[in-house]
Amino acid sequence: MRRTKALPAIALVASASLVLSACGGGGGGGSDANGGDATVAEMAVARGESADGYTAPDTKQSDQVVVSTDKAFTAYNNATEDANQSYNTFALVLTQPGAHILNGNNKYSVNKDVMESVEVTSKSPQVVTWKLKKGVTWSDGEAWDCDDFYMAWFTQSNSSKKADGSKYFKPAGSTGYDLMTGECKDDQTFVGNFADPYPDYIGLFNNDVLPAHILEKNAGIADITKLNKDSAAADIQKAADFWNEKWNGFTAALMPGAGPYVLTAFEPNQSVTLERNPKWVGKPGGPAKIILKAIPDPVAQAQALENGEVAVNSMAQPDANAATKLKGLSAQGITFGAGPGLSFEHFDIQMKHPVLSKEEIRKAFFMCVKRQDIIDKLISEVQSDAKPLGSLIFFPKDEGYKDLYAEKAKGDAAEAKKILSDAGWTQGADGVFAKDGVRASFRISHTDIPRRKQTVELVQGQCKEAGIEVKDDTDPNFLDERVSQGDYDVALFAWSGGPTKSDKKSIYETGGGQNWQNVAIPAADEAFKSAVSQTSIADSLKFFQKADEEISNAYASLPLFQMPNMWAFKGLDRVYFQSYYGALWNANEWQTK
Repeated sequence: MRRTKALPAIALVASASLVLSACGGGGGGGSDANGGDATVAEMAVARGESADGYTAPDTKQSDQVVVSTDKAFTAYNNATEDANQSYNTFALVLTQPGAHILNGNNKYSVNKDVMESVEVTSKSPQVVTWKLKKGVTWSDGEAWDCDDFYMAWFTQSNSSKKADGSKYFKPAGSTGYDLMTGECKDDQTFVGNFADPYPDYIGLFNNDVLPAHILEKNAGIADITKLNKDSAAADIQKAADFWNEKWNGFTAALMPGAGPYVLTAFEPNQSVTLERNPKWVGKPGGPAKIILKAIPDPVAQAQALENGEVAVNSMAQPDANAATKLKGLSAQGITFGAGPGLSFEHFDIQMKHPVLSKEEIRKAFFMCVKRQDIIDKLISEVQSDAKPLGSLIFFPKDEGYKDLYAEKAKGDAAEAKKILSDAGWTQGADGVFAKDGVRASFRISHTDIPRRKQTVELVQGQCKEAGIEVKDDTDPNFLDERVSQGDYDVALFAWSGGPTKSDKKSIYETGGGQNWQNVAIPAADEAFKSAVSQTSIADSLKFFQKADEEISNAYASLPLFQMPNMWAFKGLDRVYFQSYYGALWNANEWQTK
């Protein structure tokens, strides 16, 4: 999953699993406000889609388009545990092509501009063959070929370990890659041999295929495909040092593109610029230049759209005030869209924290939080039917969804007090419970998104009634610098992934690459292991449900709500915020009105 910084983690890196129900657009109704013939829901389907896959269509090309988003791009390699976040995904989706594209209805299509096919060539044992299209190149002229797929597999499979058992590479997630052995049959053919069945293979090699020739040249590796778990430690370490660290920020010579666009400029904490890739193998289209500009305040984003400073608002962070403003601008030719996405807002508990490591504190905290009140005040204007989320693995429309938190988080201050009193805690003169010199006090850490700060303010009041002191820890760099280090008491952010469930494994399994909260639940570990190795997605359901239940019983994370997507635009024919990839997922198809 990806963490959206600002969000989170809207966001982390994903692998694959269950497909969600289609999410239709909202807020747009009938024809779009600019006079086109596509409804907001219809904009979820790319023009180039067909039964055979996706091929970039012919479109009218336009000049520059400025797109606002909540937080800034930070890294070209978004697959590392330190860099991984949604705001990188949003910028990279058209520069780093993968085996599939994912549309606004969360449907995968084979990317026929760069792939010949993706096929299961053996069921027992499972073998998947990725056949790459010949002639695809990076923007520096080097081939986009099997070397790049091999590197994506090798760096994220955790197949190579140091003598002490630690990892050389630091991927955000390894699920799926860790079940296969990869090899290049030729320049256009990558074969994955799976030790156990993995039905979610469709989620692999979609947003993590990087230029192997850049690593080889700069790390001094002659041929990445000759590197394996038995290679000399010094060689693996050289590759790992580059992959883990050298693709942060922006260095043009190290960061070519192989899709319709290439990154050409970067202003730290402000913007990243994409321009059409002259070496792109597919049909050129869309704006000649796209500037993705960070504007943390969603109301300021809406104002920038109204003023003509930007053409698109791509908001990973739903905001009631911005939604109200944008809905009122239809007469000015502004189209507004909103709908449930693939992200969920939640609280993560740092399980090693001296206060929160005590189960009764976690139980009392969950009990005092009034989730529906938070939703009513901060989310309902964006999505009127939003409700508290009852699962960390499933969304409400998923097969297998069960509400595991309705009784654990009732928003009942009196019951929260009773939980603490029964465990021997005593309420002090300041109203805060204490036991053995320890007060029921902790911080909630989050980025500077206005809605997040408002959430904490609401929780502070709700839990004060229960004798729990909640402190606000607002840090604009929280998701960039602290969350992956586990530097928090309670973390408030959102996870975002593709329409599969296997990507949750790295978040909640013991020692997982994204398990920053140090949760360790052996029964959940076993359930995840079984879930990702079934012969079909249907067979995996009961194991994902078991993992979900075990995590809920540990009071490790409290889901708040499924995050609505929210976006608006003017002067373009159609824009749709794809929950995982943002608004730019099909910007090569945009046409001016």
